[in-house]
Amino acid sequence: QVQLVESGGGLVQPGGSLTLSCAASGSIFSRYAMNWYRQAPGKQRELVAGISSGGSTNYADSVKGRFTISRDNARNTVYLQMQMNSLKPEDTAVYYCNANYEGFTRNYDYWGQGTQVTVSS
Repeated sequence: QVQLVESGGGLVQPGGSLTLSCAASGSIFSRYAMNWYRQAPGKQRELVAGISSGGSTNYADSVKGRFTISRDNARNTVYLQMQMNSLKPEDTAVYYCNANYEGFTRNYDYWGQGTQVTVSS
């Protein structure tokens, strides 16, 4: 059974740090790009950072230099992490782990349940 389980959210003061983790269970995920999205109240879900199956990374401009995404492809589970430094109140959102594969005829997407990150003094 494939599933994505996130952890690591919480309340942090501005300028602080948090690490988000996601365990993607299923051997298929080693071939998937892994991403972190976030959704703030009243806003659309946005891509924060992504890492390809080969390890190439990309970041939203708003988090470049502050967030770092990484992955570890274990035997049947992909462990995804995102280190978030110098957090700002505008980083407050629900963060979602996503696994994406672009097939020949369709895309495949799996989502975690989300974890709340609140940056406030």
